[in-house]
Amino acid sequence: MKHTLFGGIFAATALASSVYAQETITAVHAFPESLIYTQSFLEFVEKVNVAGDGVIQIEVRGGPEAIGMFQQPDAVRSGVVDMVYTPGSFYAGALPEKDALVTSNRVASEVRENGGIALIDEIHQEKMGVKYLGWFDSGVCYNLWTREAPTLDAGGNLDVSGLKLRGNAVYNAFFTDYLGAQVIDLPTTEVYAALERGVVDATGWTQIGLIDLKWNEFLNYRIEPCFFSTDLGVIVNLEKWNSLSEDARTILQDVAIAHEAESAAKLGALRDSDFAALETAGMEVVTLEGDAAEAYLAAAVSSTWDRMKTLMAESPQGAGNYDRLLELFYAN
Repeated sequence: MKHTLFGGIFAATALASSVYAQETITAVHAFPESLIYTQSFLEFVEKVNVAGDGVIQIEVRGGPEAIGMFQQPDAVRSGVVDMVYTPGSFYAGALPEKDALVTSNRVASEVRENGGIALIDEIHQEKMGVKYLGWFDSGVCYNLWTREAPTLDAGGNLDVSGLKLRGNAVYNAFFTDYLGAQVIDLPTTEVYAALERGVVDATGWTQIGLIDLKWNEFLNYRIEPCFFSTDLGVIVNLEKWNSLSEDARTILQDVAIAHEAESAAKLGALRDSDFAALETAGMEVVTLEGDAAEAYLAAAVSSTWDRMKTLMAESPQGAGNYDRLLELFYAN
């Protein structure tokens, strides 16, 4: 009887422990830890780990030194890692709809409210087998940064002929289709050395982070107006997401939604301080005016929408969400 009684107690205790056991998900981030965007993600992790104490914890495995930045989206799809913080542009081949975020002139909280992020999440689940948890660090746009003073034609339009322009998947459609640039594709981690050696002398980059990356050692001009928006988000392996307890999923989602708004506000303030620091150090600003500025901005958006529509039409699911995505992510 005694052995039977103790056996029952131990079995019940083990069952209770399994029900209430703290769950863990593993994560990696696309950029080095020193970059402000990675710091934002690590703040999100800390918020989850505080709110989820005893329920859910995120275990960060590192950045591109752990899994290459371009391999990370496939790693989360296959379950090698549970969560990745990365630009949507790093998996554009699987999900061209990410260009809705790239061209967006709204911040995440607005698109969360109007149903845009719910739609993006649905598309991620359908096409990639991942949960789109949140769009972080929105509202920060891109500038073109150059070593030498940019050339403007008689109409005030930017002339990039002769520039050795670093490109990537975010803005290549704009750089090549409208500006007519010959781009040199390089990952973020190789740009400093490329600038140092003179392999490139201009690049697109967001309004913040240039100082973190030390590219301001070589780049002396910022061209306005800015264009696009960062498309940094958190994706989670869908099987792992579905396996989590309801409490764990609720904590992750609630903290992500709060961080969408908090990160947008924080990075907006940081942009202002970065610009001030750069200009104090000698950075000059060249601003396109009038029709030239309007054409520049319109081309950035339209060339990227054209790319999205073409790639969506080539996918098995077709371009059925195209108009809806523009409606939700772009305010005319």
